[in-house]
Amino acid sequence: MHPITDDEFRKFAKLLQDRAGIHLTDKKKVMLSTRLERRLNHFGFDRYSQYFRLVTSGEAPEELQVMIDHLTTNETHFFREAEHFRFLANTLREEGFDRCRIWCAASSSGEEVYTLAMILQDVLGSGRWQVLGSDISTRILERAQRGIYPEDGNSSIPEYYLKHFCLKGVGRYEGCFTLDRRLREGIEFRQINLTDRLPSIGTFDFIFIRNVMIYFDQPTKVNVVASVLKALRPGGYIITSHSETLHGINPDIRMIRPSVYQKKS
Repeated sequence: MHPITDDEFRKFAKLLQDRAGIHLTDKKKVMLSTRLERRLNHFGFDRYSQYFRLVTSGEAPEELQVMIDHLTTNETHFFREAEHFRFLANTLREEGFDRCRIWCAASSSGEEVYTLAMILQDVLGSGRWQVLGSDISTRILERAQRGIYPEDGNSSIPEYYLKHFCLKGVGRYEGCFTLDRRLREGIEFRQINLTDRLPSIGTFDFIFIRNVMIYFDQPTKVNVVASVLKALRPGGYIITSHSETLHGINPDIRMIRPSVYQKKS
């Protein structure tokens, strides 16, 4: 197989920017070529330009989504950046929420969605909350919908939640665990590209948009935040990861603590 050329990389980078809003610097050249190598082998190609022609020709329309699935990073774990979930639980109690809707706008393989569900079920109880988990990758959403994880992935789950909401696998699922049915009843997963016009999803009290803004350039960030805020009720909260900031992105939000912003009423 021929190594990817600078021109080929730039073409793929522009395609990913145009279709998913993800900005790749030259430092990601090796990552891109490594992740796409399996697809080239699948089609018997020895040049990246051949694969690029395929995904842009319309001859195999599903392959563009496969390419995006392979190029989007999906690294997460339960209770990641745990202070955000403490903030959620405290806010639900202090503000006297009776019902709550949350959108996890970059849900990856589902760990964040199920973490949110544990908090909501614990504080509010059944039938009083909903979580929408969305991602651009159909492949990763299938994993999230299955909700089956290796047991060594539960080490970050506090003992209380592990005991009350996690079920140990048996038989062919030995070595894995899944989540209680009560959590699944309040969860929906949908494919959403944040750089496209949003579908009809209603309004939310909290929007978690963590570990995705770092992949967007500044103009894309501005557009995505403006779009997402339309789905957040006045006074609602938008939460990023600690490695991201919305400072100066939109005048309709104010920071109330690092990585936590509130939509102005």
